[in-house]
Amino acid sequence: MLGIFGLLFLLMFVRIALIQATGSAEGRNLAATVAEKHTKQESLTATRGKILDHNGSVIAEDEQRYKVYAIITPKISEGLKENYHVVDVDKTARVLAKYIDLSQSEIRKIIVKAQKEDKYQVEFNKAGRNLPNSVKKQIEAEKLPGINFETQLVRFYPNGIFASNLVGIVKEEEVRDKETQLFTRKVSGEMGIERTYNDELSGTNGKLEYQSDFWGRLLPMKDETIVPAKDGQDIYLTLDKTIQSFLEDSMSQVQKKYKPESMMAVVADPKTGRILAMSQRPTFNLKTREGLENSWANYLTEQTIEPGSTMKTFTLATAIEQGKWEPNATFQSGQYKVYDATIRDSNQQGWGRITYLEGIQRSSNVGMANLLKQIGPETFMDSLKTFGFGTKTGIDLPGEVAGKLLNQYPINVVTTSYGQGSTVTPIQMIQAYSAIANDGKMMQPYVIDKIVDPNTGKTIEQHEPTVKGQPISAETAKEVRDTLATTVTAEHGTARKFASEDYEVTGKTGTAQIPKAGGGYSWGKNQFLYSFLGSAPADDPQLVMYIAVQKPNLGEKYVGSDPTSEVFNSVMDRSLKYLNVAPEQVERADEVEVSNYVELGVDDAKQKLAAQKLQPVIIGEGGKQVAAQYPEKDETVLEGAHLFLKTDSDTIQLPSFKGWSLRDVLTYQSLSGQQFTIKGEGFVTKQSLPAGTTLDKNSKLTITLQQPKEPTTPKK
Repeated sequence: MLGIFGLLFLLMFVRIALIQATGSAEGRNLAATVAEKHTKQESLTATRGKILDHNGSVIAEDEQRYKVYAIITPKISEGLKENYHVVDVDKTARVLAKYIDLSQSEIRKIIVKAQKEDKYQVEFNKAGRNLPNSVKKQIEAEKLPGINFETQLVRFYPNGIFASNLVGIVKEEEVRDKETQLFTRKVSGEMGIERTYNDELSGTNGKLEYQSDFWGRLLPMKDETIVPAKDGQDIYLTLDKTIQSFLEDSMSQVQKKYKPESMMAVVADPKTGRILAMSQRPTFNLKTREGLENSWANYLTEQTIEPGSTMKTFTLATAIEQGKWEPNATFQSGQYKVYDATIRDSNQQGWGRITYLEGIQRSSNVGMANLLKQIGPETFMDSLKTFGFGTKTGIDLPGEVAGKLLNQYPINVVTTSYGQGSTVTPIQMIQAYSAIANDGKMMQPYVIDKIVDPNTGKTIEQHEPTVKGQPISAETAKEVRDTLATTVTAEHGTARKFASEDYEVTGKTGTAQIPKAGGGYSWGKNQFLYSFLGSAPADDPQLVMYIAVQKPNLGEKYVGSDPTSEVFNSVMDRSLKYLNVAPEQVERADEVEVSNYVELGVDDAKQKLAAQKLQPVIIGEGGKQVAAQYPEKDETVLEGAHLFLKTDSDTIQLPSFKGWSLRDVLTYQSLSGQQFTIKGEGFVTKQSLPAGTTLDKNSKLTITLQQPKEPTTPKK
């Protein structure tokens, strides 16, 4: 017996010696096995890129939220002075119920069930996720043992209804990483910019590898391996948050008042093609997703319409360009026989024999049919193609459709001359009208300003204005603007409701019949698509806008131009003032070409600016020399405009900001290197620190702006 025990002891001794010598057993490296058991990995979640307006205001971003969970097992607290697990289930349930959307009994049931199943920890489903920092702090203040938090990133849209169908949304889910087998956050765009630029916005997750004890606690004196996350790229849109807000507010008011079937509107810079605002109804709230089920497509690029009389803008432009426009020549209004069809005006009895100028002012279909005969059908259709109709604009958005120019039968060309039959998209109307507003040069519309890598600060893509063609001469463009301006000012003009007290408006109204699904057209006051395509100021348009309202409830009191003019007038007037475009009713300031003031003495620069009737804004009190300026050399500004001079001094003494635009405040902030709190939009009404205050690192300045007040009634 002793011999057997001795033999077993000898075998065990040999095995131990062998393991010590080789570090392995059964062919497995024991050190590696132990390290593997205690080596942990955590995913480092990348932040999805931001979507911002062209001034850097956030439209969409990842926001840090928190998930609350409870550690159940008492083993984690063994040998420790404090409890790190849930001790009092009833108290924990009662307190948590004050902060998350679960009742006390529901929370208690979740915890008790986890205890019975001997779980390490438990979560509280959807109710315990996406908690803001304020709620996290309140729960922490309760000092509940075992209650912990995990940081989460969620996509956040701070503005609610804000170009929603353009911006789009994401789908967020937790998926298991193939490499680490850990659950990680996966975000993918489902529509709009979020979907189209999903690859650019998506970052690359990193990972953290470390050694821990049985309970997952970090072991001291152990190395960590970190693969950093790479955040997604930031996308700057051409949208201007202030103008977009003007548009959303106005459209919401009109929607509430007239309850139309749908609405769509675009505001653009005709000199560049930059889309400054874009919206539609129905739409949805980006923050809550309310209304998403009724609003998936972007109507402005993905849906065609028959444009109605706004198309007469381009019939007129073609006639002028071809030398066929004689405004004082006359025609018989009312009805006109073409082939086997009769073309009728809205007033089928007509207004007698009228001039072509009066015809465009009254929006006469018969006048357009007569004009087409002089232009020639082939020349007319070729001209519409040069304006971009029938082909996609190439805007940097998905799902754009081309519309169709009908010319299968001769009558199709006739009806196209006044906007019926052929189809277009609102974004095509904006592109085509840019040639009218921009002295003949047609600009491609675009919504992406630039793409920036936040990890390096490097601009990856910078989009620039693109001239798509020049369908008409500058002289023709001016004559079209002058002619269409009379539709606003003439006693019998169809666009009289679009007149502004401060700016000369030029443009064309439209009333389009809507095709029925089974053929034919809907008819009746509340069954049309009412629209307006126009710009201001007429002599040098700074903004172009298209607004369409489909099937509004007008009742007895209102007409089709009421809802469209209420949107156009409000947005155009407020936007031009926001952009510091001087009203035309006052004496117009002359334009000044900015000189170079950099490296000049501050006093010399002030004298030169005074001579040019510009207002110097000195940034850097006591400085001797100009180090930077804005606007820069050779740019054109109006007399009386601010010209910012940054001196070689770092002493910042505040001016009075009263009456300044948001743009001027942002310029001052940028050149001064200071950070201000800016509240509101529009023009400065007050500042928290008085003029003359010298700022230091502890100074906190709040600037409050208010938007210009809207007119209470549509201008007649």
